Amino acid sequence: MGRAFEYRKAAKMKRWDKMSKIFPKLGKAITVAAKESGADPDMNPKLRTAIQNAKAQNMPKDNIDNAIKRAAGKDATAYTEMNFEGKGPHGVLVFVECMTDNTTRTTANVKSYFNKAGGSQVPNGSLEFMFNRKTVIEFEKTDGMDLEEMELEFIDAGLEEIDENDGTIYVYGDYTNFGSLTHAFEEKGMEVKATLQRIPTSPVEFTEEQLEDIEKMLDKLEEDEDVQAPFNNIV
Repeated sequence: MGRAFEYRKAAKMKRWDKMSKIFPKLGKAITVAAKESGADPDMNPKLRTAIQNAKAQNMPKDNIDNAIKRAAGKDATAYTEMNFEGKGPHGVLVFVECMTDNTTRTTANVKSYFNKAGGSQVPNGSLEFMFNRKTVIEFEKTDGMDLEEMELEFIDAGLEEIDENDGTIYVYGDYTNFGSLTHAFEEKGMEVKATLQRIPTSPVEFTEEQLEDIEKMLDKLEEDEDVQAPFNNIV
C-alpha cells in the first residue's frame, strides 16, 4: 500500500489520539445505538460494536455506562444523522458523516471548514458513486494466523477482501454485512474493531505539500464534536 497508506495511518492515529474530542464522539455513538435498539449489548449488535470500539480507545467504563444510561433518560438528547459532501484543497473529495443535536450549527460549521480551506460543498448525492460503503474490521495479526484459511472461513459471513499492513489485518465486506461479519468474529472470541467506512472508488495520489493542506482541513472537521468521520479519496 506504500507511502500514502502509511500517511493515512499516521494521520488517523494522530486524530484519534485527541481523547478530549474522541470520547464524546464514542459516547454519542453508544447513546444513539442504545436508543435505537435497546440497552442490552447482547441483543444489540450495533451497541455491542460501539462499546468494543470505545474500549479499544481506552474509554473508561463509567463513560460507557453513562452513555448507555443517557439513551433511556426522559431528557435524552435527540441526535440527527447528517451527511455533507464537498471538495477540499487540491480537489480532494470529502464525504462527512455527522451526528448532531443542532442541525443549523453543524451545517454552518461544516460549510465554513470547506470555504476556509478554499474548497466548497456540493449537493448531497454528488459523491455517492465516488465511495463504496464498506464494513471494515481491524485486528492484530497473531503467530500462526493463516489469512487464506481465514478468508475461506469468513466468506459466508460476507468477507470480500482481507489485507495486512504492518501487523494489522483489515477485513472488508459490504456495509449490509456489518452484523454478520462482526458476529462471526465475536463467535471466534476475537478482539476486533468494526466500523462502517466509505472507501474511494477512484483514489487520487497527492504530493506531500498537498497532503499538508488537506490534513489541515481534515483536522478541523475531526475536531468538530458533531463530525463522526470525514472520508476522503486519498490513494
